[in-house]
Amino acid sequence: MDGTTVLGRTIEIDGEIEGAEDLVIQGTVRGRIVSKKDVTVDASGSVEAVVSTHNLSVNGRLQGNVDATGRVEIGDSGRMIGDVKAPRVVLADGSKFRGKIDTAQED
Repeated sequence: MDGTTVLGRTIEIDGEIEGAEDLVIQGTVRGRIVSKKDVTVDASGSVEAVVSTHNLSVNGRLQGNVDATGRVEIGDSGRMIGDVKAPRVVLADGSKFRGKIDTAQED
């Protein structure tokens, strides 16, 4: 049964996270994240990692390149530095983004 993993505010991870369930990051992750489901960086979350996922939602801080098969959304409190490759990208009013966006589909 698929569920959701929540990394709380006091959790700090240096290394690689890989899984097949939704991931909510409220703490700090440095390294690499691979998820077959959705990744959410909460407002308190800080990520310095290469991220490969289905959908990504950023409301905190993310520094690193992202490869998503679905959608990447940077919320109004989200801050991101890095390149995004995803078929759909949403930048909310008030969000901060620096990098390149590639929405081209592979044939």
